[in-house]
Order: sequence, then structure tokens, then C-alpha cells
Amino acid sequence: MIHLITGGARSGKSKYAQELALSQSAHPVYVATAKVWDDDFAQRIQRHKDERGPVWVNYEEELHVSRLPLDGHTVVIDCVTLWLTNFFVHHEYDMDAALQAIQEEIHALQQKAGTFIIVTNEIGMGVHAETSVGRKFTDLQGWVNQYIARIAGTVVLMVSGIPVVIKKDAL
Repeated sequence: MIHLITGGARSGKSKYAQELALSQSAHPVYVATAKVWDDDFAQRIQRHKDERGPVWVNYEEELHVSRLPLDGHTVVIDCVTLWLTNFFVHHEYDMDAALQAIQEEIHALQQKAGTFIIVTNEIGMGVHAETSVGRKFTDLQGWVNQYIARIAGTVVLMVSGIPVVIKKDAL
């Protein structure tokens, strides 16, 4: 089962995803997809780990999330934007290769038993990117969000900390 949590920066996506996971599991899994870019970012990652506390099983994986031992667990994957950035850079800004790689990862996750709560950003709702690479990434992010939303059972848009359900399949 896939839940997609989307919204703008600081809209409450991660907090909502974590609360949802904790409502379904005493020991949920958290998959951080961020690459550690600098010391400041490393401190931010550590602060988030500390805030989650010991009930969480934590993994850090920049590309191959589907290779982690996630079967049968409630899993928060945070976030698609950073995960997609890793693929985009890894594939030297080739949009098609990055899109194919992340779709293959998401398809592989669908084959696993468990609940996957996937956090993403709606970067296309913000300011228009100034660079060609920025515009390509915005397009790519939009396509990936559409792909995940299409296969997700539930899609929630976070607006100012308020979850707005925009899709909920009947069980």
C-alpha cells in the first residue's frame, strides 16, 4: 500500500507522515534519501534522527531504497525530491534515465508487502526556476509525483499543517 504525502516546503509533510506511521506501527522504518551535502546538512539530519527517537528503525539510502529490508513494515520514505535529485545527478542530468531509474525503484517497492508512506514536494507550485537544469528538474519532479499519485491508494496534500485528502481508494 502506498500513501503519498505532498505539499510545499515546511507544510507539515514529514510530521504528518511520521504520525501516520506511528499510528500503524510501534516500530516504523524511516528511510532518509538525502545526500549529506555539508556539515550543516549533516547536523540537520542528526537533529531529525534524534527527534524521531529510538522507536524508529532508520536507514539512509540515496538511490536503491528497494534493496533495503522493508518487507512487512510501515515505512516512511522522506523524500522523493532528494531521492530524485540523487538520480538526476547520478545520471548526469539525463531526465529520461533519472525518471526510468526512480520509476523502477518505486515499482520494486510496490512488489513488497508493507505500507509505504512517501513524502514529496510540490516544487512546481513555487517560483519558476531560473535555470535550464532547474526547469528540467521541476518537470521531472512533477512527472514523478504524478506517477506515484496514480499508483498510490491515498494522496494527501499538506497545506499549512493541515492534511487535505485528495485521493483515497476504497479498501
